[in-house]
Amino acid sequence: MLISRLFRSLSRPVQRLLPPGLGLLALSFTATAQETPNRSIFPAPAPADTSATNDPQQFATPSVVGMGPSKGLIFHYERVPRFNVSSNGQVVGLRDYNSQATKNARLFIKGYIPMINHPHLKLILGINYEREEFKFRDRPTGYELYDNIENKGLKTLGAQLAVIRPVNDVNWYIIRTKGELSGDYTSSELSVRDYLRMSAEFLYGWKRSPTFSWGLGVQLGYTFGRFSPYPALLYNRTFNKRWGVEALFPARVTARYNASPRSLFYAGYSVDGLNYIINLRQPLRREGSISLNSLELRETEVKFRTRWEREIYDFLWFGLEAGYRYNYAFDAFDRTNNNRIKIIDSKLANAPYASVELFIVPPRRMLRR
Repeated sequence: MLISRLFRSLSRPVQRLLPPGLGLLALSFTATAQETPNRSIFPAPAPADTSATNDPQQFATPSVVGMGPSKGLIFHYERVPRFNVSSNGQVVGLRDYNSQATKNARLFIKGYIPMINHPHLKLILGINYEREEFKFRDRPTGYELYDNIENKGLKTLGAQLAVIRPVNDVNWYIIRTKGELSGDYTSSELSVRDYLRMSAEFLYGWKRSPTFSWGLGVQLGYTFGRFSPYPALLYNRTFNKRWGVEALFPARVTARYNASPRSLFYAGYSVDGLNYIINLRQPLRREGSISLNSLELRETEVKFRTRWEREIYDFLWFGLEAGYRYNYAFDAFDRTNNNRIKIIDSKLANAPYASVELFIVPPRRMLRR
């Protein structure tokens, strides 16, 4: 989709969180298409409305009637209130630590640019900047891990390339690859080799009707902690003019309620996985082994959430979200060996959270063309 306008200015809190400059990381990914399954298994999709296009041939896509508008530019801020934290040293020479986090905030900015936007092929470039901040009750904490992530913050700067390729009026596939620089780096010490993290996705699907599309595939990334592949099931379905489901199982499942074309409600869960590289200012010394100058921090959480999206103006929407965060892991690993031995086992107490979002969508007059 096209982005009609961009914000000319950001609020002061957002400006303070941005780095001095944002670089773009361009990556590419190729995959071999799988053989098309026997189409007689599924009934042909219902005929789509061709009044808005001069192309008599219809092409299948994973989206269905009733889904919210495509997002072109997104500004998102999320906050978790005070909660307890505890860390247990997993090797000899590392001590345990208990404290309280007085702040855990996240800001992310995402943008999507359509490089090719044809009915039979869509190529989309995405860029993102994210920053996660922690503040602890006792400062400095005297604990190497917490002192490092509090003073620098955890940043992610990335780019992705997505290919949406309709095969015919029933079948489609998606290929996506993403590269991110994730860690506690600053602009003066950024090293692509140290901080680069890659992920990829392939889905092949069937469009059974304008209200039902599903697909199977594989995702490769850090959603569940360590870098690993896992199966993915896409299921988008609209049951009637009010209710629908949007899912990419097991990463997220969401029920949708269309209150009106300009107001949508969601409820469900999502699994978020982050992987950061932490450069320690003071080497971490453990008994009978080499000192560590860096750690790999794996953060995994499950969010049970409700969300409201509402149109403000033709191209401008906002989103409000609230829910409960279940922390599955916040662990530090030794990067000096292939086995990635766990050094620190941490637990962030479960807590409620809230977020606010502002995003730009294509104007309706553009969609009606």
